[in-house]
Amino acid sequence: MNFLGKAFLLAVCALIAIAPSGVVLAQGVDEQMLLHPPPDSWPGYHGDYSGRRHSLLTQITPQNVKNLALAWAFQTGQLPQIKSSPLLVDGILYFTVPDNIWAVDARSGHQIWHYTYPPNKGEHIGHRGVAMYKGYLFFLTPDAHLVSLNAKDGTVRWIVVAADATKGYWTTMAPLVVKGRVLIGVSGDFDNLTGYIRSVDPETGATQWQWDSTPPAGTPGQTTGGMTWMTGTYDPDLNLVYWGTGNPTPVLKGSTRPGDNLYTCSIVALNPDTGKLVWSFQVSPHDTHDWDAVETPVLVDADFHGAPKKMLMQTSRNGYFFVLDRTSGKNLLTAPFGPVNWSLGIDKQGRPIPNPDKEPAPDGRLIAPDEGGMTNYRSPSFDTRNGLFIVDAHPSYSIYFAKPADGEYGWAGADYGVWGKGVIEAIDYQTGKLRWSHELGPDGSGAGVLTTDSGLTFTGDALGNFLALDSHDGKTLWHAGSGSHSQSSPITYQLDGRQYVVTSSGGILFAWSLPQAE
Repeated sequence: MNFLGKAFLLAVCALIAIAPSGVVLAQGVDEQMLLHPPPDSWPGYHGDYSGRRHSLLTQITPQNVKNLALAWAFQTGQLPQIKSSPLLVDGILYFTVPDNIWAVDARSGHQIWHYTYPPNKGEHIGHRGVAMYKGYLFFLTPDAHLVSLNAKDGTVRWIVVAADATKGYWTTMAPLVVKGRVLIGVSGDFDNLTGYIRSVDPETGATQWQWDSTPPAGTPGQTTGGMTWMTGTYDPDLNLVYWGTGNPTPVLKGSTRPGDNLYTCSIVALNPDTGKLVWSFQVSPHDTHDWDAVETPVLVDADFHGAPKKMLMQTSRNGYFFVLDRTSGKNLLTAPFGPVNWSLGIDKQGRPIPNPDKEPAPDGRLIAPDEGGMTNYRSPSFDTRNGLFIVDAHPSYSIYFAKPADGEYGWAGADYGVWGKGVIEAIDYQTGKLRWSHELGPDGSGAGVLTTDSGLTFTGDALGNFLALDSHDGKTLWHAGSGSHSQSSPITYQLDGRQYVVTSSGGILFAWSLPQAE
């Protein structure tokens, strides 16, 4: 029987099976687990607070990964693709597509429960997953509500409004739990919308504080926008939360919003107790290409040019790789990680300088990268073993147009892709230079990256293959066809002495492991 046939049979079994008696229903997540996740857990969107997506597990190695086999598969039965990172707590995986959450036995793939949010008119663009605290799950909906469920059975505790969906807001992100607070962000590209981060009480759903990335609509000389639609990271020693913000609006027309347009396209550091801004760094001043800085702010403690540093690293959608001192926001390094032609260079603060001649125009402007960016929502990884920042990149070109007939607001123009491809890139954070690259195919891949201490990089390509690469040089060590595209980031965990790697393709969740000895 071929691979897809086996996957289908396993998926059907997963749909009809009931949870085995050996499953321990969720006991919950405490602050200690979030600070120091054990090998049998993946309690947050990034695995831990750092955003590195690097696992210390070593059972699967470059030498034996060729034997990796399918342990189980789970079919959602839904048309939307899985874009979420599953959580793993007490042997149970929790994952999502818009309006849906599943609890699945992490050993067998058997469904434990399934929750469906009521039909709604929200934007169903995708969903990144849930957060957990104590025995509670937290889930943002397409129509911008925050739902809290009991993790043991999927029953609803409470539902609160996160944003006004009638104005054009929606929500897709996995919340971040910090110090007993549930932090959420919002999405939306309509004019007159302010992006924000909100802290919510996990017991009641009440708002504790809110930080706005742009002033209220109508503020003279100011812009709107700055959405916060991806999950941030946290440094418990500095007690700072790091988050990326989105583009200003109008999206492609900058003449109505002169200046840098703070705090759009920025990395911000907030005090999680108060929501107060501590520092900010703008990666794309006065953006006119629909880029942003919501890509994962990865936290790394290591030497930089011979001195120990607490760093924040980001591969930004605009094509630049940034290394910041995360205590102060001071720039340490800015370097392109692919073709970039929209800037005049780097200023004294380490920020790219926009070239006015590369703003969208009626006769078109060839821009690199394209509107999708050099990377996007897919998670990178920092390989602590090799000192490499590894990212699913998208070298690309596009033609941007300004369209006066579209008016001063809204999109106010258009972008037409010319060429692009997918590449896994391993960046030396000391220099910004590429150590190695691995081609993924035309147009690009939607898969994120996971690295392990044994020297493996897990990801997916543009043709629907799951990949295991050698983290040292990027060579393929294992692959498996899935029949569709991966739009999520892999995770790994170890249960009963057995390491699993979980990936997704279309509406199927796959768990891989080494064959068990007879």
